[in-house]
Amino acid sequence: MANTKWVVDPTHSEVQFKVKHLMITTVTGYFSSFNVEAETEGEDFSKASNIVFTADVDSISTNNEQRDTHLKSPDFFDAENHKQVRFVANKYEKVSDEEAKLHGDLTIRGTTKPVTVNVEFGGIVVDPYGQTKAGFTVDGKINRKDFGLTWSAATEAGNVVVSDDIKLHAEIQLVKQG
Repeated sequence: MANTKWVVDPTHSEVQFKVKHLMITTVTGYFSSFNVEAETEGEDFSKASNIVFTADVDSISTNNEQRDTHLKSPDFFDAENHKQVRFVANKYEKVSDEEAKLHGDLTIRGTTKPVTVNVEFGGIVVDPYGQTKAGFTVDGKINRKDFGLTWSAATEAGNVVVSDDIKLHAEIQLVKQG
């Protein structure tokens, strides 16, 4: 069976991360420029291969320009020298018809580590324009310090300003090609 190519539908997808600030509230950030590509046998995502996600670090937004500038600086993502965050999957592990674990290598700031994210498969539908689309919700968690994002500060009382754990969340809609 021939491989089927899928590409992201950016107008119906979003990629976000959440981090605790002062350990009492959560700040949400987004990547507004990202790409996802995948190949499947037919429309069977349990046999997916060549799943690649990239996000442009310069597109990071937390709805605060000063904070965004800091995140792009060498203290965090070092956008000038490391333009993209990249995840290359190496195994789609089907847990049930709706759930899977996606294993792969995440590269941030030149450091690559194995990461596993949880995937909820929303299904495949044909939209009103005749395009076949597949939907996914992706959730995971990483430790930012594993990827060289080590900037830290503490309040006078000793509270941590930024947590080490970063929650990842994405709503991804893929469009079947050709």
